[in-house]
Amino acid sequence: MSLQVIKPTTWQYAESPVYEPHAVVPDLKGAEWTDCTQFPTEIHLELRAAGRIPDWNKGRAEHDVQWVAEKTWAFRSVISINVAKLNGLDKAELEFESLDTFATVFLVEVPVTSLKASNELLIVFRPPEPIANALGAQHGPFRGGSCNLGNRARMGIRKSQYHFRWDWGPELLCMGPDRPVYLRLYESRIQQVTTRARVDPKLQRSLVVDVELQGQAKKGKVTLTDAGGKVIKQAEIAESVSWDLGEDVELWWPVGHGAQPLYTVKVELFGQDGSVVDTLTRRVGFRRTILVEDPVEGEEGTSFCFEINNKRIFCGGINWIPIDNLLPTGTPERYRKWLELMVRGNQNMVRIWGGGVYEPDVFYDLCDELGLLVWQDFMFACGVYPVFPEFMASVKAEAEYNVARLGHHPSLAIFCGNNEDYQMVLQWDIKQSGDPLPARKIYEHLLPEVVERLTDPQVPYWRGSPYGGKGWDTADPTVGDVHQWEVWGGKEKPYQDYDIMGGRFVSEFGLPSLPSLKTINFWLDGDDTQAHPQSKLMQQHNKAGSHERRLAICMNENFRITADLESYAYLTRLMQSEGVGQAYVDWRRGFKGPGKELCSGALVWQLNDCWPVSSWAIIDYFFRPKAAYYSIKRAMAPVSLGLRRTVTKNRETDRPRSFYEYGAFQSRQVSLDIWAATSIASTTTRVVVSAVDLCSSWTATVYDQQVTLGANRSTELWSGECPAPPLEQAHDKTAPSGTVVVHVVLIDQDGQVIARQSNWPEPYKFLDLPDPALKVQVKGDQVHVSAQRPVKCVWLDVQGDDDADIVWSDNALDVMPGDTQVVKVDGLNGRKVTVAYLGKERASLV
Repeated sequence: MSLQVIKPTTWQYAESPVYEPHAVVPDLKGAEWTDCTQFPTEIHLELRAAGRIPDWNKGRAEHDVQWVAEKTWAFRSVISINVAKLNGLDKAELEFESLDTFATVFLVEVPVTSLKASNELLIVFRPPEPIANALGAQHGPFRGGSCNLGNRARMGIRKSQYHFRWDWGPELLCMGPDRPVYLRLYESRIQQVTTRARVDPKLQRSLVVDVELQGQAKKGKVTLTDAGGKVIKQAEIAESVSWDLGEDVELWWPVGHGAQPLYTVKVELFGQDGSVVDTLTRRVGFRRTILVEDPVEGEEGTSFCFEINNKRIFCGGINWIPIDNLLPTGTPERYRKWLELMVRGNQNMVRIWGGGVYEPDVFYDLCDELGLLVWQDFMFACGVYPVFPEFMASVKAEAEYNVARLGHHPSLAIFCGNNEDYQMVLQWDIKQSGDPLPARKIYEHLLPEVVERLTDPQVPYWRGSPYGGKGWDTADPTVGDVHQWEVWGGKEKPYQDYDIMGGRFVSEFGLPSLPSLKTINFWLDGDDTQAHPQSKLMQQHNKAGSHERRLAICMNENFRITADLESYAYLTRLMQSEGVGQAYVDWRRGFKGPGKELCSGALVWQLNDCWPVSSWAIIDYFFRPKAAYYSIKRAMAPVSLGLRRTVTKNRETDRPRSFYEYGAFQSRQVSLDIWAATSIASTTTRVVVSAVDLCSSWTATVYDQQVTLGANRSTELWSGECPAPPLEQAHDKTAPSGTVVVHVVLIDQDGQVIARQSNWPEPYKFLDLPDPALKVQVKGDQVHVSAQRPVKCVWLDVQGDDDADIVWSDNALDVMPGDTQVVKVDGLNGRKVTVAYLGKERASLV
């Protein structure tokens, strides 16, 4: 008899009396049961759908829903079974993919021999915070993060840490059956299939399939097929099946470096009559992943570089936070949309941050398909975690389950022990008897042992992020990975100095911004009195500590500030784009070829939001990309350009080196560096460097030559004095180049522009921008943008809020005279286009 899988689909919820575990079934006779609107589900979702609580995404309603997590809640369903067809199915397993978090399960008539046609399944969820507080009182006090990272007792329980509040998300302590529930009935079944897709140093491929069975059936077959269903290998089922594949299967590559061929391992178990009683499939890809830590030529320290199939990769990507505060809203379609945005943005690595969740299988399946490398944190973030026995046992079970679940994915590049826990100890300068970080037992012993034991081929393991490898120095730029927060936090340095604040691998950095005005208007919810940058509702939807003061520093140093909300929001997004975009091109410059990997990766904080908010995200909650998304896309293109202007003063100052000075210190000398970076084979191209003065008619072609770009590395193109008009034409004779925009294009042998980049004099607040005579023409699914004078950050949008299906091939454009740019638009469908740019930040119809 074939295995039966039964999914209870009709669920109800009700508030329950206070319940203590291991007690009898709570008395729910007087409970008011309500049908669930979806499953999997969570209590806040259901109460909102029933109109019992407001939408916490709007206004200040977050405060009005806090009572929900203080209550005990019950969910129930009926498992219906056709008892007459149980023939020989004498075993049952009730499987919960996730219960958030403190749940007691009751199933009436559990023994299979006593199963009825209808069996009630009841799950009671207790409020998590009192339990966390009790554990903190018993085993703490725990130390973790700042007040904007929520209750520090969070560290004593294995619940998503961001639910307690983070500096980009609300406090929503979710409760409920948030992933699928199954009842499996069987006599024999396939208990586990472990695949080991190996690639040796000579890139020869092999596959081992380990099969664990349960029950009397022992016969069956194992089949390997390609994406088209072609059988590559087949064998009778055994505890272990091994195949030498040589080059019969293709290698899996990260996006931008090759294809992502995937193969299916299908295991079938036969009953005594030869019929199939159970089937289990695993999808595999063949790749060799090495974390390289070699000496760097001419430099101190070692590299931190991912090598895939003997090719070293510059990892440009993002940090990922959970898709939503309420995880049941994370549909496969939403996951695909987020990850496809990454691929369209030329990003190749996603770091799953340690304060969220281990993502569902669909996330990793999509990364396999799309070619996105996965940096997987274990779920520890920003604190000193305990190590009492029950906690350690829970962590071990958690690690073993997830490493076994995820280890076969070709996209998985690294397991990492925690987020910023080592850094927290150093930051706080904790001095106490014993170990200031007891959880080293987890990061340095428990987790690496699990990863070594349960992954084959071996997945690299790293103790924490950031971690330097030399003792606990988490900020050493010459070894390991770093989190670069000296711009937004720390010493609050200017973002123009990102180039000298890098490291061997920058796994976190970022700048915040306000989202689209459309998104802001969603949370303002019609309250026009709050439609200004310093309002209560704007504060409610920005959780970062001291955000207004820190943002003011960045904004006032660089731009002419306005109180108009739309213009202010535009300028914050321009600031974010300028900062993180320049960081990418500067750090990619350090990827200079084998043995010269000064920097091998940059992962911006962060891709996404879990609710409508002002944050570091480069795409907001409603899938609306910000300007930074496009500056990163250009910086991480297969061929990209970088420019850096260096202003030397008559005295050293603490001002950004790219800033012109008009106060006590005069700008004495200005130089310019230009380089290219590639992820492709060596190529020959024409480089054209031109200059335009904003305050006169002066223009110049500075450089026009054929050059050869090195393969998969950066190439220096030109260095020299920054071009400037003659003194008699200069607007400011003390700094003639202070009004000059430099523009560089790379042109292929067919005459097509394959990369462009401009460099503007900074700070922008000193520039008197001329009318650019901007021309925007909509031609079907294309938008043509041209200008007679240089124009900064041309932002294209569509009128109205119905923009979810719009995909712009490029945006936030710097447009120069004579260089018309054509933007392809999917989903435009005749909708009206709006435009804004620096100097005219409020959008207007084209």
